[in-house]
Amino acid sequence: MNLVENLEYNTERPQLIIPEYGRHFQKMVDYAVSIEDDEERNRVAQSIISVMGNLQPHLRDVSDFQHKLWDQLFIMSDFKLDVESPFPITSKEVLQQRPDALEYPQNHPKYRFYGNNIKRMIDEAVKWDKGPKREGLEYAIANHMKKCYLNWNKDTVDDKVIFKHLHELSNGEISLDAEDESLTDSGQFLNKRSSKSSRSSSSKKGSRSNNNRGKKRY
Repeated sequence: MNLVENLEYNTERPQLIIPEYGRHFQKMVDYAVSIEDDEERNRVAQSIISVMGNLQPHLRDVSDFQHKLWDQLFIMSDFKLDVESPFPITSKEVLQQRPDALEYPQNHPKYRFYGNNIKRMIDEAVKWDKGPKREGLEYAIANHMKKCYLNWNKDTVDDKVIFKHLHELSNGEISLDAEDESLTDSGQFLNKRSSKSSRSSSSKKGSRSNNNRGKKRY
C-alpha cells in the first residue's frame, strides 16, 4: 500500500531540461549542484561527463563534443553548477539570445505566377545593348513567361497579354508588341505538360502492377 501511495507520476515531476538524457541524469546533476564541498562537486561533475560521453563512445574524446557535453551539463543545472570547466562556460543569456533574422527576398511582383527569377532575367536583359543578342534574350524570356502562364492552370493565352506583362515588368524598356514575331504556340506547351503527366501516371500504374505480381487472389 505504501508503494502505491509513493508512486511518482511524470505529470507531478519537474519538467526535464534535456529530455534525451532522462530523469536519472537530471537527478545526478541536481545532486551535484547540492554538494557543498568544491572538490567533491568537481569530482561528481567529471563522473557525470564521463557517463554522458559513454552514450556516444566514438565521440567522447573529440574536443568539440566534450565542449558540447559541458555546455549541456551547465544547461541541465540551470547554470547553478559551480565547477571548474576545461572550456569557457557559455552564459545563459547567450544561449537564450535569438539569432538574427535571415534576409529573405521580399519581392512582391505584380504577376506572382511568373516568379522572381523572371524579374531578375528582365532586369538583366534591360542592361544589355540593343541588338540581335538582346532581342533573342527578350523573346526567350517572353516564351518562358508564356510557359509559366500556362502552368498557372490556364488553357490558352494570347501573345499580346505576355507582351503587355513584359512591357510592365521591364518598366517600358522592352516592347515586343509592335513586332510581327509570335511566341511558341500554346498547344506545344500544353502537349508537353500532358505527355509528362501521362508518363508519370503510366509509371505509377506499372509500379502497382509489378507490386501485385505474384500475389494470390481470392
